[in-house]
Amino acid sequence: MHRSFHPGKVRKRAFEARGFQARGRSSVHLNAELGEKYGRRSFPVRKGDTVKITRGDFKGVEGKVQKVFPAQGKVQVEGVTRAKVGGGTVQLQVPASKVMITAFALEDKARKSKLESKGGQ
Repeated sequence: MHRSFHPGKVRKRAFEARGFQARGRSSVHLNAELGEKYGRRSFPVRKGDTVKITRGDFKGVEGKVQKVFPAQGKVQVEGVTRAKVGGGTVQLQVPASKVMITAFALEDKARKSKLESKGGQ
């Protein structure tokens, strides 16, 4: 597979990616306890998961994921806001590479079984 270094081509492929490809970009690291428990290093993030921001201005902030943007590879975490010039606040999107899952939302049986299966992703 040939990779392009042209920013326009990279953006185009990111936004035209199929669902399973975009979902791969929204996979994030697990903390040490979860990594040991489930025997894996990363897993796709989902709404309801509790995450901790590891880099950037909001480093150390922990909160639940409110929304996932797979095409952009970003997540929206509760408590990560900034003030608007005209008053009010706006939710910020954090790159998925800057967060770590600390607790799972395991209401979905299929997700739970996939997480607990050692071999498959």
